[in-house]
Amino acid sequence: MTTAFTPSDTTPLMAEEPEFWEPSAPEPQEAQSAQEADDQDPVVVRDAREFGAYARTGGWAFALKVARSVRPGGQPAEGTARTKVSAKAFAELAGCSPERVMRYYRAWDTAADDGLVPQFEVLVPGEDVELPDADVWLSYYASRNSASSVRGQAISAAAEAEGIRPTKALEVAENPTALRAAILADPGTAQAARGALLDRMKEDPALQTEMARAIARTDDLKKAVANEAKAADRIGYVRQIVEKGQIKTPAGQTVEAPAEIRAEAERHLSLLDELEDSEEAGEWAGEAYDTVKNLVAKAVEEDPALRVQERRTRFYNSLQKATKVFEELTLDEVMEEDIYEADMLQRLEALQEAIGTCISALRKATTAS
Repeated sequence: MTTAFTPSDTTPLMAEEPEFWEPSAPEPQEAQSAQEADDQDPVVVRDAREFGAYARTGGWAFALKVARSVRPGGQPAEGTARTKVSAKAFAELAGCSPERVMRYYRAWDTAADDGLVPQFEVLVPGEDVELPDADVWLSYYASRNSASSVRGQAISAAAEAEGIRPTKALEVAENPTALRAAILADPGTAQAARGALLDRMKEDPALQTEMARAIARTDDLKKAVANEAKAADRIGYVRQIVEKGQIKTPAGQTVEAPAEIRAEAERHLSLLDELEDSEEAGEWAGEAYDTVKNLVAKAVEEDPALRVQERRTRFYNSLQKATKVFEELTLDEVMEEDIYEADMLQRLEALQEAIGTCISALRKATTAS
């Protein structure tokens, strides 16, 4: 038998559709994570959650375990502290050193003084509290014993001045072999080390002496230093013309630099100043020095008064040198020791003749003037 239903006698099988389609609300993230967790190995889920907690809080997660469980020796075992243990006992249970436990303890203590975390006294074993971000942890935790030493404090202070974490600098300082390997293998690290050594030598005379001795004992380095010193002297010669407006003649006179020479010196100096630190300045310095020096010699020859003064200065310099050399002859040794040779007397007689000729020429020039 067939039964007929009229619309008025039936309940709709489905709700009336709305005029516009409305998407259903998505599942909350927590519900989705819980569903996914149910489908995974519980051990993997536990590791992932512990990793996430550590990623958010860093060392604070471990510091909390120490802070709520450790009562260092000397503190009274009263109230909630009765169930706490010493740092030594906690370290034995953890399988690590008491010193490591105390580094976490001190980090928490310092943060507590800053109001970042609760004080030890209010914490009980097993209690969870809201922890600071992981980025703050390194500001309080000294991961090495050296951090508390005078040397470690100096390294930490220098690291903070450079804007890096003290733990990084302490790690490098405690592993010089690794530092050496990085310098040998990486030009960038070697460049940073060079800059640091130069800055250090400015305030460390002992290091200056040690570095100078090491360079002097290495032929290649000694040659390189000599070349650089020569280039620096030549650059200094050109720079003095630009900055002081003076030239030094071949005989050693210091006079005002002509405009042509000063302009040429400025041009060469600008090229030298544009060189990168990695570029060799020797060839450029040599070219600048030779160009300017030739211009100076030309200027001297073209100026009659300056030319005369230059020759007078050169003659007087030679006379001074000859006089000094003759005065250093120790005639007493000639008389006391048997060092006489026949050519010695011949040389002195020739010198005497040359001096007589020179005196006669100067007297004639004086009479003529």
